[in-house]
Amino acid sequence: MAAHRKPRQRSASGNKARTAATIALAGAATATGFDGTGHAEPELTPGQVKAKVDELYQEAEVATEKYNGAKEKAEAAGQRLKDLQDQAARKEERLNSAREALGSVAAAQYRGGGLDPAVQLALSDDPDRYLRNAEFVERVGNRQQADVARVRRQLREIEQLRGAAHIELTSLKSRQTELRRHKKTITGKLGSARQLLSRLSAQERARISDTRGTDRASRSSTGTRDSLAAPGSVSAQAPNSRAAAAVSYAYQKLGSPYVWGATGPNAFDCSGLVQAAYRSAGVSLPRTTYSQIDAGRRVSRSELLPGDLVFFYAGISHVGIYVGNGRMIHAPNPSAPVRVAPLDEMPFTGATRVV
Repeated sequence: MAAHRKPRQRSASGNKARTAATIALAGAATATGFDGTGHAEPELTPGQVKAKVDELYQEAEVATEKYNGAKEKAEAAGQRLKDLQDQAARKEERLNSAREALGSVAAAQYRGGGLDPAVQLALSDDPDRYLRNAEFVERVGNRQQADVARVRRQLREIEQLRGAAHIELTSLKSRQTELRRHKKTITGKLGSARQLLSRLSAQERARISDTRGTDRASRSSTGTRDSLAAPGSVSAQAPNSRAAAAVSYAYQKLGSPYVWGATGPNAFDCSGLVQAAYRSAGVSLPRTTYSQIDAGRRVSRSELLPGDLVFFYAGISHVGIYVGNGRMIHAPNPSAPVRVAPLDEMPFTGATRVV
């Protein structure tokens, strides 16, 4: 008889150990990128977080200025569309009135029977009166032709207005699509920045915010702004009364929150603060940094006077109002309110004096 060997039983605990080891190895492979699909997210130092957040804020600001420009163009297109629609409506009212008048004349001619003029003359009891009436009818006919020509001209004008309105509507829809795209970019960048900052403690976040452009000279040891007494002397150095008024307004808005797309009176983005400051001085500035830099006379950094607009980054995506002593007032980013800061906190691009 063949010998029967009893199968060896496997230990349950051994199976569990091998399974755990397999899972651990798989996890390690994933974390180190062995499978090519992922890796463990490295821990960032507060300094690295600051650098990444600054980069995200800068990218968001670029998108914000594009959003502001698209919004300005959308509003202009919307206003032009409204004006064209109003013009078309007024012309249609006049056209309808002209058509009613022509309809009345046509009905009267139909009721008159349209007899041959020679027969009407023969049957007339008063030939002289008839001849006078015939002359009047001829004048009416000429005037009627002019009315018809006027109606035709009005129809052409209305069609032209409708064509222009269609173009503006297409432009408006394009701008609205652009607005949504820029808004998505902005919210995505700001969301990523918030997520990075959430990794840090409150103390670390405060320290990063403080080193991202706080001008310590603008605060006293008690935490209040010691520059509140400065606006008068600063304004006196401004090149004109409009610049002085803009500087004064900017000082009044210190501490206001940064909100992208905002132009005041209680919140601002960088170009929104500049626009609001000069609006308070009776000067209308464009909405975006890209246009504001061309809203006056270019000046060098060595020529800066209070009220001059100072621009930063190669893409001209940030702006502030110069207040003297190498400082400006600006709306930095969502992590910091409107404040006084040194020009050197960002790469200086150029300056403009509003005239």
